[in-house]
Amino acid sequence: MKSRVEELTNISGQHFDLCVIGGGATGSACALDAQLRGGRTVLLEAGDFAGATSSAATKIIHGGVRYLEEAIKGADLQEYHVLVRALHERVRMLENAPHLTRKLEFLVPGYHWIDVAYLDVGLKIYDWLAGPGRISPSKYLSQEETLKRMPGLNQNGLVGSVAYADGQFDDTRYNITLVQTFSEAGGNTLNYARVTDFKREAGGKISGVVVKDQLAEETFTVNAKAIVNATGPVSDSIRQLATPTVQKRMRPSKGAHILLPLDVFPTEDALLIPKTEDGRVLFAVPWGGRLLVGTTDEEVTPETELVVTKGDVDYLLRHLNQYLARPVTRDDIVSGFAGARPLVGSDDGGDTKKLARDDVIEVDPASGLISIMGGKWTTHRAMAEDTIDRVQQVLGSTHAISKTRNYVLYGGKGFTDDYWNTLCRQYGLPAKTAHHLAAKFGTAAEKVLALVSENAALRDPILEAHPAIKAEVVYAVRHEMAATIEDILARRIGMQLYSWRDAIQAAPVVGSLIAEELSWTSSFTRTAIMHYVEKVNHLLDSAGLSRERSSASMSPESAAAQC
Repeated sequence: MKSRVEELTNISGQHFDLCVIGGGATGSACALDAQLRGGRTVLLEAGDFAGATSSAATKIIHGGVRYLEEAIKGADLQEYHVLVRALHERVRMLENAPHLTRKLEFLVPGYHWIDVAYLDVGLKIYDWLAGPGRISPSKYLSQEETLKRMPGLNQNGLVGSVAYADGQFDDTRYNITLVQTFSEAGGNTLNYARVTDFKREAGGKISGVVVKDQLAEETFTVNAKAIVNATGPVSDSIRQLATPTVQKRMRPSKGAHILLPLDVFPTEDALLIPKTEDGRVLFAVPWGGRLLVGTTDEEVTPETELVVTKGDVDYLLRHLNQYLARPVTRDDIVSGFAGARPLVGSDDGGDTKKLARDDVIEVDPASGLISIMGGKWTTHRAMAEDTIDRVQQVLGSTHAISKTRNYVLYGGKGFTDDYWNTLCRQYGLPAKTAHHLAAKFGTAAEKVLALVSENAALRDPILEAHPAIKAEVVYAVRHEMAATIEDILARRIGMQLYSWRDAIQAAPVVGSLIAEELSWTSSFTRTAIMHYVEKVNHLLDSAGLSRERSSASMSPESAAAQC
């Protein structure tokens, strides 16, 4: 990406064919699709890219086993459509970003023969619906085979399990890579750019947006022939900004996750808990050296604070521990996150867990605003294709075919599973660091490492116990529009996800590196570090975790003093 300063000049007061509001998965995919079709496109994000829903997924590329059961039991064609579409899109995600995705096997343990038979039949249907997009066939595993692959599983009454394959991905990096690919294709983008109003023609149709730069506290305008609202759970706020009288359609649902040390349940496979007390499924997935456990389903409002609460922790541990030989406790938790699903309400109301994950494209007849609502991460590309098809229809322009079905994203070209070996050989990196860089940046890791030739100190790790190096911070500021400590630790390198306490300890180092790049004053830098540490400590408090368990969980003042 270009720098914020450069992009402000490129965007402010300019005319575009399309303006996309929302830099999450769907908005970024819409922008990329439109740009590749030849339309001059601008992408605006009120916070940071992947700063909300799109970085709070369970990191699974899947059709959705729960949707299959509901489609069959309820003869629900909408759930069937979501499932089949996602199964087909699953393969495209794996192929378009090989550096950010991988195939993963899931084991569903059974403690009664009837349950195993039921699961086996259901997952055979799941395979069949995937058609040519099937990854590998599901299969029954004996008790012995199951325990060999998951030795930490509760053996009491275990009959066996059914294994099936889906995908896994780095949601945050995938989102940022979509933006990078869009920028590389010639698109213009800006984060921390909140749309506060619309420009209108005499007849009331919108013709542009009024934008506030959240960092510079300045306002500017952008003109566009068409405007897409891709703001996920907060879509209603943009819809009502365009036409105050429209009815709300979104019913956001909170999903919370916790992360545990992987040694509490050592496995290379994912565990699927087939049914919770409220009728959901629960996943325990190996992720970046941790065990990611989720998710919950709680209807929320746009104003709800999206943090992991003590109640969320109790719910997740209560269900997980039924399947573990050695139960885990709250004290084992190292981090967590929560986000809001962008569910579109149904006419009959009901629980959010029963709402389909299908998407809806709405063209507001009064303002002309095009809103893409609902959906799920796995179908983001297909949703974007449909949305840009509708944009072309509304504009009456020549129909250009989408190019994103088989379009390798930034950092994916030339990537192989052993690419990390190349980094080790060419740059003399430790294997752990090479693995990390390859997994976060793909072949673009070489651009990160080029910074080390300018400044050898950037080769040093941010923390001794973590594979991330200082060059990543500089690269993220210069080429990924990172503007805050949280942008780096939560979304660019993933340290906040790995450990809240490690992230606190890393804040002074990251703050100092950003300060040098963005010319922060020492006072501003200390304040930024303090605010970040306060935020992470609040996450610890909300989850019911003690700040004092680790010396890394220092006070904001102590962290800032290290700068």
